[in-house]
Amino acid sequence: MIIFRYLLNEVGRTQLGVFFVLMTIFISQKFVRILGDASDGDFPAQMVITFMGLTIPHLMGVMLPLSLFLAILIAYGRIYAENEMTVLHACGVSEWYVVRVTLLLAIVVSLITGLFTLYLSPLAQEKEYQVKEQLAKDIGLTALVAGRFQKTSNEEAVVFIQNIGDNKELQDIFVAQLPKDETGKQDIVNVIYAKSGKVIEAESGEQTLIMNDGNRYQKNNVTTEFETMEFAGYQMKIQDKKVEERLRKLSAIPTKDLLTRNDSSARTELQWRLSFPISVLILTLIAVPLSVVNPRQGKFAKMFPALLLFLVYYLLLTSARSAMDDGVIAPSVGLWPIHITALFVGWMLLLRSRSSGKKLKARLKRGNS
Repeated sequence: MIIFRYLLNEVGRTQLGVFFVLMTIFISQKFVRILGDASDGDFPAQMVITFMGLTIPHLMGVMLPLSLFLAILIAYGRIYAENEMTVLHACGVSEWYVVRVTLLLAIVVSLITGLFTLYLSPLAQEKEYQVKEQLAKDIGLTALVAGRFQKTSNEEAVVFIQNIGDNKELQDIFVAQLPKDETGKQDIVNVIYAKSGKVIEAESGEQTLIMNDGNRYQKNNVTTEFETMEFAGYQMKIQDKKVEERLRKLSAIPTKDLLTRNDSSARTELQWRLSFPISVLILTLIAVPLSVVNPRQGKFAKMFPALLLFLVYYLLLTSARSAMDDGVIAPSVGLWPIHITALFVGWMLLLRSRSSGKKLKARLKRGNS
């Protein structure tokens, strides 16, 4: 029991450290990307944290298999390099015992990974679509930020608001209307200034900017005519119609709904989600034998070939998924040959590292000779 807890503690602590480092790196990259979108005016700045939180379930589902794989290599590599594993073997701890203990931890990690990839990640994706739809519906209101030049949702005007009151009354409004004809040319340009105004929304979803007490300056680019007009009231549309719901990607569809669908795209998405928890178990069988190092080599001696195997495994899964989307690989075949091949590689590595595997190899050589 002491050895059992020791091995689990070493791998578990290492995995937590690796996992948090990986999550910090990828979350930082995602944060920079989302912050750039917010600075471009794609959505309000206060929504940055919301979008960041909605990306975490997907990242966790991807990072858990990799973090366990690296943790096994690092933790057991250190134990082998410092001759601790040699002492454990001398005390009767076999290679299979180490594999069984590690697989117990891998099963727990696999279940947690499945929770994220099969349930939480699609739920977060669906929530992200809902938030984006709500922002699209309110774009006429949210785009009017004081002190910034911004396009309306129908892209027919540029609006600048000096100040927005507590009751959403707009003050000192500047508008440059850029209407286009059927050919896409802008023959007429209107520049409007108004002292005050407000936004009203109809039941159909149309949003209109009402401006009071101002001037309109119009220029005809064809005839070069220029005219000025004072007005007590002026209105213009800033959103033409109610935004339709976005077309959902398969990644946002709940897993239970995918199970009821028989189309190839749904089966591809389902197999892809299942690949992550399955890969946790397979990568464990690969990492344990690859963690065996000579004390003179150092604990990172086999890190490069191990990462190369992981990269090949992941790239093959990604390529097979693309082939399934293109109809090259049938859904009935799917990603299973890659999982089976990786499982076979892990099994052969385990046999090669065990004494029984070495004896079997020697017998085969004697039989061939």
